[in-house]
Order: sequence, then C-alpha cells, then structure tokens
Amino acid sequence: MAVAVREDVTEGRLLLVEYDRIKEEQKTRIGFRDNLLYFTLASSTGVLAIAIQSGQAQLLLAVPVICLVLGWTYLVNDEKISAVGCYIRGQLGPRLAELSGAPGAVFGWENYHRDDASRTTRKRLQTAVDLFTYLALPMTCVTAFWCSPAVQPLPLIVSLVQTLALAVLGWQFLRYAER
Repeated sequence: MAVAVREDVTEGRLLLVEYDRIKEEQKTRIGFRDNLLYFTLASSTGVLAIAIQSGQAQLLLAVPVICLVLGWTYLVNDEKISAVGCYIRGQLGPRLAELSGAPGAVFGWENYHRDDASRTTRKRLQTAVDLFTYLALPMTCVTAFWCSPAVQPLPLIVSLVQTLALAVLGWQFLRYAER
C-alpha cells in the first residue's frame, strides 16, 4: 500500500504558485503581443505588394481588416499584461508581505521598473507606434482606395464601415494609453 506524503499547503505557498502561474501567462502574452506587431506589418506589406503588382485597388481594403483583427487582439493582450502587473502590485504582493511579515513590498521589480524616468516617454512612443500600425497604415490604404478609379458603391460602403471601426479601435488605444 502506497503512502501519500503531503506537504503542508499554506496560503503563502498557494500565493507563490499563483504568482508563478500568472507571471508565466504574462510572459507568454508579451511574446504573443510583440509578435502581433511584426505579423501585422508583414501581412500588410504582403497585401500592399499584391495590390500594387495586380493594380487592383480593392485589395487595399484587406489591410484594414488585418489591422482591425490583429490590432484588437494586440490591445486585449496588452491590457491583460498590465492587469497581471496591477494584480501583483495591488493584491498578491501585499497579501504575501502581510503573511511573511516582510517589511515593505515583496516582488520589488513590479514597482521598481515603473519608476524609470523615461517610462512616460516610452509609453507615449509605443502608443504612437501602435496608432501608426493599427490606424494610420490602414487609413492610408482606405484613402488610396478612395482616390483610385476602382471605387464602386459596395466597396465604398465597406471602406466607410472600416473607417468607423478603425476610429473605434484608435479611440480604444488612446483610452487605454491614458491609464
């Protein structure tokens, strides 16, 4: 008969396991989010090349679709990455500090890296890159379509709907950047 050895399960151990798991999720989301930016640029460039080579201006309307889908996915992942950090700083860290009796905050890096003097500038520049990639690039394609001789009623309506959707996405990027 096998005897199961059970370690004491404590609140502190459970919180440390939770920390490990959510940091792993955060790391995975960061890699995925960063790759979305590269994939967006690569796929948009591919569509632009095909549209230019074929002379079919309607193909330019594929770029806003790419940017809307991948931009929303990027934004959602970015929000979850930040939410993990907020949870660690606001909930998990203080609970562990209280349990351990440690003076000050645990998980110091979670606060330390946010005090960098260049952080605000980096955040603003990242927002500019995000807006260029997910808003300016597709709107340039829509504008090029509007200026082409290929404008017909249905693609025009599609481009107007895309413009509205891109405006909403841009507003979400700006709204999120304010936090």
